[in-house]
Amino acid sequence: MGNNNRELGNFLRKARSQVDPEQAGLPPDSRTRRVPGLRREEVARLAGVSTDYYARLEQGRPISPSPGVVDALCRALALDEAGRTYLHTLVGVTAAPSRRHSRSVQRLRPGLQQLIDALNGEPVLVLGRRNDVLGANRMAKALFTDFDQLPLRHRNYARWMFLSEEPRSLFVDWEDQARAAVESLRLEAGRDPDDQVTNDLVAELRGKSAEFDHWWEKHRVHQRTHGSKRLHHTLVGELTVEYETLIPPGDPDTTVYVYTAEPGSSSRQALDLLAMWTLTGTGTPHLGTT
Repeated sequence: MGNNNRELGNFLRKARSQVDPEQAGLPPDSRTRRVPGLRREEVARLAGVSTDYYARLEQGRPISPSPGVVDALCRALALDEAGRTYLHTLVGVTAAPSRRHSRSVQRLRPGLQQLIDALNGEPVLVLGRRNDVLGANRMAKALFTDFDQLPLRHRNYARWMFLSEEPRSLFVDWEDQARAAVESLRLEAGRDPDDQVTNDLVAELRGKSAEFDHWWEKHRVHQRTHGSKRLHHTLVGELTVEYETLIPPGDPDTTVYVYTAEPGSSSRQALDLLAMWTLTGTGTPHLGTT
């Protein structure tokens, strides 16, 4: 529980520093604010707890707030859904059952592999714990990279994003995508703070990437449910793909990412051209004018 207590304190401090006092409904204050965001006593007042109690939470003291107090803190800190989930997990009052039933190595079920392979016109990526890449169909390999060609321990989305040169030229909005990868990994790490493999991965990324370390210190979390990615692909040029995430029933440690493009758009044309290229594997496709 020690790691959770420390992370809880760090998370609360970072969260209150990002809250605008006026937007939180606090009356004007003539006192000079030495740091951005809310003061401890203001968070305590908004959450309906004593300043001393809230201070002990930020200090990482071994106390267990009730679900009602945690909900009040979520409202006071204006946390989004990912932040609320993360805070509930850190204090151990989430109603969801523990995801960590087994420490076994994750494998992609053959049936799920067959399913993503059948979606041969759309890129599909499957991520597991700590955002390890469990599988990808041929379109995902052509759009991003062939993760199967990487050493097993390197098949991790965040590791690829920060320690490979390829993503920096592939993603037009690399900073946005990389920051989201950090925040998603922090959300994942919070679910099992004592997992040594996750802690080793974070330590490696913090040691090798100043950008990762900077964003990790922000203590922000993000749950990827849907969104878009802008790419400059070496074969088919500029395109934007939208993604939706699916979690197989009974397998909450696995997330399926399906990437699509708007019908009739130049991005859809680029994906179709990439699909044709993956079938033949010869030549270099070129987009025509539309």
